[in-house]
Amino acid sequence: MKAEKEIFVSVDIEASGPIPGKYSMLSIGACVTSDATRQFTCYLKPISDEFVPAAMEVTGLSLDQLRKEGLDPLKAMEQFKAWVDSLAGKDETVVFVGFNASFDWAFVNHYFHWFIGENPFGIAALDIKSMYFGAAASTWKSTRSSEIDKVVNPDGEGSHDALNDAVYQAELFNLIRKKIMN
Repeated sequence: MKAEKEIFVSVDIEASGPIPGKYSMLSIGACVTSDATRQFTCYLKPISDEFVPAAMEVTGLSLDQLRKEGLDPLKAMEQFKAWVDSLAGKDETVVFVGFNASFDWAFVNHYFHWFIGENPFGIAALDIKSMYFGAAASTWKSTRSSEIDKVVNPDGEGSHDALNDAVYQAELFNLIRKKIMN
């Protein structure tokens, strides 16, 4: 049996709070882990006025500004799906990769299903924190990006900009995989 080729896609989002539906996904950044120059990014109009002040402070984004300049969520998710679909050919599948994937996945999955009725990533996500936890036999506390950085020494760093963080996560993912395979 021939295995499908897997295309790993690092995805990061910024949001106005901790859960989809009540709070809004504000931006999406994504890149192919094997070629981080293959990228997608967008800002979205908020779907609610709810926000957690600390979440907005971390993102540096403004709900008022996004209401004016962000993409309609339907349009954003259609564009994101088209980009994801463009990555995979016959016998290839895309795999959602995230750092603390449960957070980013929850928003992306919710928005895909709510706005277009399907998620091109399917029903699962690969979590970099969990991957590192198992590979390094570390403590859960040691799966913070600042702790992983000390072990794998990436060139990039996180910034709470969705695209920059997706590229940074792709680098962490590749460095951890390389360490596991050696």
